[in-house]
Amino acid sequence: MNKVTVSAKTVEDALTEASIELGLASTEIDYEVIEKGSAGFLGIGAKQAVITAWKKVEEKQKKPEKKIEKVQEKVEEKPVEVQEVKEEVEVSENEKEEKLAEVEPQTKEACEKFLKDVLKSMDMEVTLTSEIDEDGALGITMEGENMGILIGKRGQTLDSLQYLTNRVANKMQSGYVRVKLDTENYRARRKETLENLAKNIAHKVKRTKRAVSLEPMNPYERRIIHSALQGDKYISTHSEGEEPYRRVVVTLNRK
Repeated sequence: MNKVTVSAKTVEDALTEASIELGLASTEIDYEVIEKGSAGFLGIGAKQAVITAWKKVEEKQKKPEKKIEKVQEKVEEKPVEVQEVKEEVEVSENEKEEKLAEVEPQTKEACEKFLKDVLKSMDMEVTLTSEIDEDGALGITMEGENMGILIGKRGQTLDSLQYLTNRVANKMQSGYVRVKLDTENYRARRKETLENLAKNIAHKVKRTKRAVSLEPMNPYERRIIHSALQGDKYISTHSEGEEPYRRVVVTLNRK
């Protein structure tokens, strides 16, 4: 398959879907945006993003520009860099999960208040739904209009907001508390997309007998790739590079 046309909610999601269909990492793809897509008004007249994608002509890779996006913590009036967020909040792929403390009522209230204050400062009206999930973490779902703003590119804005909320939670009580933020079922959709991508890349590695390096991902997403392929005896995975450009490499077991 040399060229595909795919549609999805955003251009980023469409690019990921194209990666799956082509069996290539997104860094190996060139694409043209046919339709940027739009959220419409109150969900009416919404249009999906449409792109045409094809395998990139091989050329000498350029060194990625090290751009650091910044977000503002409105409550403390203090800037927080996204790179700092990634380095502090996320653990390595192989690190064991820390036992979680029971979430106390005042912690839940503080997290909700923090989020409401931040979202209000962004002129966003959002409804929050909080519950303790099966892992003992505080899950907070946000609902409202134009929630793609809170997701950001590959979930970067959502991850940064989640990091700040975790900081608030762990100042409120003893023991380790984890907060998980989600909107529009983004976490589940992204997990399914990455698992499908992992299986397609594994098939490509077996067919070509050549290693494939995926696009840079945060530790949470890298763990999804590792987990999806850990049961395949013909495939090995490992991570290379430094944050925020660290990526998973899928290789063929030679033994």
